[in-house]
Amino acid sequence: MKKDITEKLNFEENPKLVIKGAEIEVDTDATTVLKVMGAIGNESDLTPKDVVKVYETIFKEKERQKIEKLQLKMRDFQVLVSEAISLITGDEEPGE
Repeated sequence: MKKDITEKLNFEENPKLVIKGAEIEVDTDATTVLKVMGAIGNESDLTPKDVVKVYETIFKEKERQKIEKLQLKMRDFQVLVSEAISLITGDEEPGE
């Protein structure tokens, strides 16, 4: 017996954050979200090492290169990661 569930699935593109006109894609596939949720636990307790791990998980290499070119200050970098976490955990919709 086969059951086609294709119509029940959402194959939309990943959401994007925009910084100074640069679109940064946030990886929102299920395995990425589960890894991030496991890594962050309580977001307020993230160590710099945790932030780097989450950053490398939610942004593919191509997106990280775009981010590096922006030369963000540490506070701005933390905002970027925090906003991306909000997107992938469903705490915020794109465009808010």
